[in-house]
Amino acid sequence: MLSVKELGINAKKASRALLTAKGSKNEALRNIANDLEKYADTIIAANDIDIKNGKEAGLSDAMIDRLRLDETRIKGISDGVREIIAMADPVGKILEGNTLSNGLNITKVTVPLGVIGIIFESRPNVTADAAALCLKAGNCVILRGGKEAINSNKAIVEIMRDSVSRAGLPKDCINLVEDTTRNSSIELMGLTEYLDVLIPRGGAGLIKAVVENAKVPVIETGVGNCHAYVDEFADIDMAKEIIFNAKTSRVSVCNALETMLIHEKIADKALPAIYDKLKDKDVSIRGCEKTKAILGDTVTISTEDDYKNEFLDYILAVKVVSSFDDAINHIAKYSSGHSETIITENYENAERFLNEIDSSAVYVNASTRFTDGGQFGLGAEIGISTQKLHARGPMGLSNLISTKYVIRGTGQIR
Repeated sequence: MLSVKELGINAKKASRALLTAKGSKNEALRNIANDLEKYADTIIAANDIDIKNGKEAGLSDAMIDRLRLDETRIKGISDGVREIIAMADPVGKILEGNTLSNGLNITKVTVPLGVIGIIFESRPNVTADAAALCLKAGNCVILRGGKEAINSNKAIVEIMRDSVSRAGLPKDCINLVEDTTRNSSIELMGLTEYLDVLIPRGGAGLIKAVVENAKVPVIETGVGNCHAYVDEFADIDMAKEIIFNAKTSRVSVCNALETMLIHEKIADKALPAIYDKLKDKDVSIRGCEKTKAILGDTVTISTEDDYKNEFLDYILAVKVVSSFDDAINHIAKYSSGHSETIITENYENAERFLNEIDSSAVYVNASTRFTDGGQFGLGAEIGISTQKLHARGPMGLSNLISTKYVIRGTGQIR
């Protein structure tokens, strides 16, 4: 097992070699897509060990779902890689150019970031998605997953490294930190000599730890405390379907709904209809006094923490609001800046919501579950950024590059 520093040294060397490698990035990606499907049984066998260990460790059903791989999910990962192959290479594009009065020709071109570190938790699909995106953008990657998925990650990375090397590229374009102790995370956060940027993907605790402790520049991906506001002018049947999809289609992901706000003028009619649908998936409600008055003893009275939390479970915080402005103010106070939606037939309220909500993705009459690189046509995503520098929202290929100026002269001096 290589140390974090050794992985950094290898990745840095590979990043330089990648700039002049004769092999094809798309050929390597094609190998990855095919090999992941070819060796699906090997990956699933490793994943079964992680699932067994996770259950024994008491992981929740939602976390087990995040961890699980099967043939369908592996095919989805492979298809995501193929979508990346079809996308234009983001490296080497001339963004602008100019010739100065002294004859110097200056162009601004896109270049890889270099070596990207990614610290993530129990979703082994991130291993393949992140590596493929980094490779397409000409970057090397050091992956540090959680202990829950270590066997799955090792199997996936071993396959990908072989796929890359067969295409004539350095196998150290893709690296895995096999030490899952806290020490390896700390060491990766301080790997300033070899790492160009660090991206955390996971829960609030992980992201906070990386942002507060990393010495390497960080792109902060977001905790998903996502909101839906059912306006007084909402179509109740539409609201019922959107809320159900946003909350229950996959509770363990960051774009899942966590809080529903509903206008008091529609609450008496809409809340029972929406809750009746949510009962199909046994969603529990943590609501305000007005919510409990409408739905009865099935509701647990909410605390302020309930409006702050990313549950990642079949739990929904609910609050009845007295006005549009109350809903906007609640979201401004509690949102993590990820994704928010309004259900309304009122054009003015829809436009106000789009303009006044300051999140990375803002919807009208649609589920928050669409906040995803693949759904947005970006290919697989590296994460969803809730910060405003260097990227915001689903991060695809265009966010994994930097720029440099290329200057051609004929002997000019200053």
